[in-house]
Amino acid sequence: MGNCLTENANGASGINFFMKKVIIASKNPVKINATKKAFENVFNDRFEFEGVATESLVSDQPMSNQETLTGASNRLQNIQHFDADYLVSIEGGVDLLDNNYEAFAWIIISNRKKIGKAKTATFPLPVKISNLIKQGYELGDADDLVFKRSNSKQKNGAVGILTDNLINRTDYYLHAIILALIPFTNTKLY
Repeated sequence: MGNCLTENANGASGINFFMKKVIIASKNPVKINATKKAFENVFNDRFEFEGVATESLVSDQPMSNQETLTGASNRLQNIQHFDADYLVSIEGGVDLLDNNYEAFAWIIISNRKKIGKAKTATFPLPVKISNLIKQGYELGDADDLVFKRSNSKQKNGAVGILTDNLINRTDYYLHAIILALIPFTNTKLY
């Protein structure tokens, strides 16, 4: 897509802009906003963003690096039928490090010709939250119990709570989405 030169009825020429479409494999406003912010930082194109509910086909709380990556891949596969210029999948997970959980997310982006993948930074979770995860709670639910919040996974999440919003959940995903876009911005190298 992009833009093309057009001529109006008076013979004057101008640029006609086409919107590119980005489908995000989630209706979570944090994931949609992070994707929007990253694409607007990276590209000069105009985009339309749409979040769609899709299944990861892994545990509600992915419990390893591999399960989280598989969940992101599955979500991406489940939105392949949408007509879009880019497809974006973000899957958060946890993994054990020294008997305590750390949190992270995988991002996978496709334009149907190539794939970009990146992982967020990891950060340690408090022992109370790790113990709740070991009991079967999802990270967002454990956050809500420990920090007496409601629906924190669609707000600032564990990363925002633990950093006192120095790093909010949108910005936490932002850098990894930009990194996953590297193959699309350096096409001669990828």
